[in-house]
Amino acid sequence: MRTAVITIAAGRHRHLLLQQDGLSRGARTPDQYVIVAMDDPDIGPLTAGRRPPPCVLDLPLAEGGLPLAAARNAGAARALEGGADLLVFLDVDCVPGPTLLDRYAQVAEDGALLCGTVAYLPPAPPGGYGLDALADLAPPHPARPAPADGELRRGGDPRLFWSLSFALTAATWSRVGGFCESYAGYGGEDTDFSATAARQGVDLWWVGGAPAYHQHHPTHDPPVQHLDDILRNGALYKRRWGTWPMLGWLRAFEALGLAVHDPAADTWRKR
Repeated sequence: MRTAVITIAAGRHRHLLLQQDGLSRGARTPDQYVIVAMDDPDIGPLTAGRRPPPCVLDLPLAEGGLPLAAARNAGAARALEGGADLLVFLDVDCVPGPTLLDRYAQVAEDGALLCGTVAYLPPAPPGGYGLDALADLAPPHPARPAPADGELRRGGDPRLFWSLSFALTAATWSRVGGFCESYAGYGGEDTDFSATAARQGVDLWWVGGAPAYHQHHPTHDPPVQHLDDILRNGALYKRRWGTWPMLGWLRAFEALGLAVHDPAADTWRKR
């Protein structure tokens, strides 16, 4: 099975380089490593000459925002052009464990959307993260299933899908149809993708033994810097699926006085 790892990136250069190092040391290395650089011309020179060798696509911003959905679709299209049988998506700040690619390839079947575990790492020590020590730094995130090595849990709740680390066969990608490119900026496009997959009869499988490690970086909780994106993309999801995604964040924005909910119309807007 020919595997392609697809990563979308804008900045986060140190994270990207550690991901590349992690891929180079895996039990299985990717046949293709596709990096979609969103308005970041430095990524090509930064990653060139390193293992695994990258294929870097340059993508402009979309109306000033990061085109996350379009970038993933562009990366998948390039991987399929290169003959990939299995598409593995990793967020730029995720480092693959040594068995991640091999385990995804072992269990992949048409009609399945595969998700491995993700552990959120503490801040890196002064010398940076050591690849051999990542598994000892943090357990898998408690908000998602965490099957043991060798365990496979079928019939997962599509609402728990996240795009940090997932894989699917080329045939399944075609069946789902990729990400909806009407989403722009942060939030909602991955929830829409899993809803589309479920509607197409694609089952969500939680895969033990395919760990990824999310590198620490400063963030806001809730992500107030993405307020406009979340409101816009949430409204798009509501029109497409009839419910609001990201409700935890929306309610947190409301508690902060940044957003308001109209129960009669079931709409959220900026205060």
